[in-house]
Amino acid sequence: MTPHPLTWLYVPGDRPPIVTKALAAGADVVVIDLEDAVAPDRKEYARAATAELLSEPQLNVHVRVNAPDSPWTADDLRTLAPLPGVSGLRLPKVTSAEEVVAVAERAGGRPLYALLETALGIERAFSIATAHPSLRGISLGEADLRADLGVRDDAGLDWSRSRVIVAARAAALAPPPQAVHPDIRDLDGLAASCAHGRALGFLGRAAIHPRQLPVIESAFLPTDRELEQAETIVKAAMREEGAQALPSGQFIDAAVVAAAQRTLALARRT
Repeated sequence: MTPHPLTWLYVPGDRPPIVTKALAAGADVVVIDLEDAVAPDRKEYARAATAELLSEPQLNVHVRVNAPDSPWTADDLRTLAPLPGVSGLRLPKVTSAEEVVAVAERAGGRPLYALLETALGIERAFSIATAHPSLRGISLGEADLRADLGVRDDAGLDWSRSRVIVAARAAALAPPPQAVHPDIRDLDGLAASCAHGRALGFLGRAAIHPRQLPVIESAFLPTDRELEQAETIVKAAMREEGAQALPSGQFIDAAVVAAAQRTLALARRT
């Protein structure tokens, strides 16, 4: 089984030397960005440079193509979807299931990941999450959503975050990764934000600099204490006594055991 990605490193598609460095940075997934990180007059160059790089097989490289209603998306999909180095396509600013279906029909079966970045996208989260079998995940684009909602305080996004998490799980998709922390020097703030995101139900996080990767991985991997508790629960469940209480007083049943098994699997990255 492929380990669940915890780190998703975004890199501008029009800067090939930085892309090459990103591929060696140790991220679980590298996302070559053709959208927000690339100016309009650099779009064609970014697409060509990315196509050259991904003409050979790569490991866990996704491409964020341009938004479904942009003038560049059709060329992005026609050029990049067939390439052997593309592991997945990330679709920004998705607002409807129909947009996902339209992209899926042109993507040749590539795994798709939808980014919800507007109030309308959040409102339709479950419909988008169940739009097509090629869709493997949804996540939140917080910068655009913050602007769309007029939110200044970070806590103002928590309802939207939970909405995306619940929609993903209701659609039997993996828990979504958390959106980027934009200050690459604020590692303490990143760690605190990751802890909050983990409490909400995110699993893993997007990054925009390699120095963020170890902080994210540490935040989302189980602690020694969590591993000890999970091992105790799983061992107790092996006695097949049904619902029971541990000597610590903790009550365990099937749901608690399943959560413990997920914790152990995450620690093993399986």
